[in-house]
Amino acid sequence: MKLSQFNFNLSLDQIAKYPSDYRDECRMMVLHRKDGRIEHKLFKNIIDYFNAGDVVVLNDTKVFPARMTGNKEKTGAEIEVFLLRELVADQRLWDVIVDPARKIRIGNKLYFGENDSLVAEVIDNTTSRGRTLRFLFDGSYEEFRQTLYQMGELPIPKWIRPHAEELDKERFQTIFAAKEGAVSCPAAGLHFSRELFKRMEIKGVDSQYITLHMGLGHFRKVDVEDLSKHKMDSEPMEITPEVAERINEARDSGHKIFAVGVTVARALETPVTTTRRVKPYNGWTNKFIFPPYDFVMPDALVTNFHLPQSTMLMMATAFGGFDKVMKAYKVALKEGYKFGTYGDAMLII
Repeated sequence: MKLSQFNFNLSLDQIAKYPSDYRDECRMMVLHRKDGRIEHKLFKNIIDYFNAGDVVVLNDTKVFPARMTGNKEKTGAEIEVFLLRELVADQRLWDVIVDPARKIRIGNKLYFGENDSLVAEVIDNTTSRGRTLRFLFDGSYEEFRQTLYQMGELPIPKWIRPHAEELDKERFQTIFAAKEGAVSCPAAGLHFSRELFKRMEIKGVDSQYITLHMGLGHFRKVDVEDLSKHKMDSEPMEITPEVAERINEARDSGHKIFAVGVTVARALETPVTTTRRVKPYNGWTNKFIFPPYDFVMPDALVTNFHLPQSTMLMMATAFGGFDKVMKAYKVALKEGYKFGTYGDAMLII
């Protein structure tokens, strides 16, 4: 497969700027893999596609306020800092991306907050845009984290809106977010409401949780035409023994496994065995899935409508079939479905 095969015309007004008023009342397209049939539903209708004993696997990662704005020493130039990952907690070390990168060199100091209450020193270059910062803070580690997060904002993608707003504090997180570490939310999980979970429980549908912390690499632009040459950034993930056992039991009993989001599908496919079972796993994954690919674990995929040439679109086509998914996208564009993180949903079954 070539990168150019995943291009299509998407206008800015078809990208959702805000979430639907109610989580489970966005639109949902249902694509049947066997015959390409398409249905148009609301997301809350997904309950009709679950049966008792099925397992719905969700990603319980939690987004942290990773975007900060500071000023460079002496010049006062405004610098945006995007927190990627904490390196050494007791040394206040973080890998970050800075913008504009050309203005920041090793040894520079950056000041954040009113009265420059938080200071960071650049101690290393990691990539062309990446830097390692040491934050200078005298308080406890808990006080430092609290101060750091107070000065940050949720990293809403700029193709949605330039800055986060008050509603994003709730709606840019799933209601089951539990483990902090992601710089982007698992979008497909945003549609699940408490009411829907209750209906699933009554029906006998089992919800299980894995963790995969999405980094910026999840959205990094693919810059090679030959997809086999693209390398995904590694992201930390965990599937506990209890969750792996439950998934395997359901599969052995003939029940379906629903992956909520491409992150969950990637995670489930990372530690599968030759006997087509999922193993417990606590580590990293850089798995890049694009057509053709033989999925082992999920029987159905819940996802959003993704942007052109994105790795998420490539994975959705790998699961649903390239021709069928791209045809469904043409229908979605014609029917006015909304794309992106806050957009409408797609069930591929």
